[in-house]
Amino acid sequence: MEKRIINPWKWQDERSYVQAVEVIKPEGTLYISGQTAIDYDGKSSTSDMKSQLIQSIKNLERVIKEAGYECKHIVRLNIYTTSTEELFTCFNIFQNWVSKHGIKQVSTVLEVSSLFETLKVELEATVVK
Repeated sequence: MEKRIINPWKWQDERSYVQAVEVIKPEGTLYISGQTAIDYDGKSSTSDMKSQLIQSIKNLERVIKEAGYECKHIVRLNIYTTSTEELFTCFNIFQNWVSKHGIKQVSTVLEVSSLFETLKVELEATVVK
C-alpha cells in the first residue's frame, strides 16, 4: 500500500489533519463504526469530555489492533461531539495521539445535538493496509 498526502496549504498542520490522502494498491480497507466511551460491558460513560475522549481513543485502538491493522494507517477520522467548545479544551489529547502514531488523516469535526445515551464524543475511522 502506498499513501500520498495532498496539502496545498500549511495551516492544517497545526490542526492535526491533512486535506487529502490518496491510497494506491491497498491490501485491505477497514471501515470502523463510531467508537465512543462505552466500557467492556456496554455501559456508556457519564464522565467529562476529556475522560470520554481518552476512552474513545482506547476503544478505537482496540478495534484497529483486533482487526490486524495499525493506527498509523488511519486515512479518515471523523469526530462527532455534543460540544466543540468542550472538545477543544482537551483537543491536545487527540493531537498528541495523532502525532504519537504518525497519523496523516482527513477529518471532519461535527457538533451534533446528541449522541447515544450520555456520550459526548464519537470517533469514526477508515484504516488501510
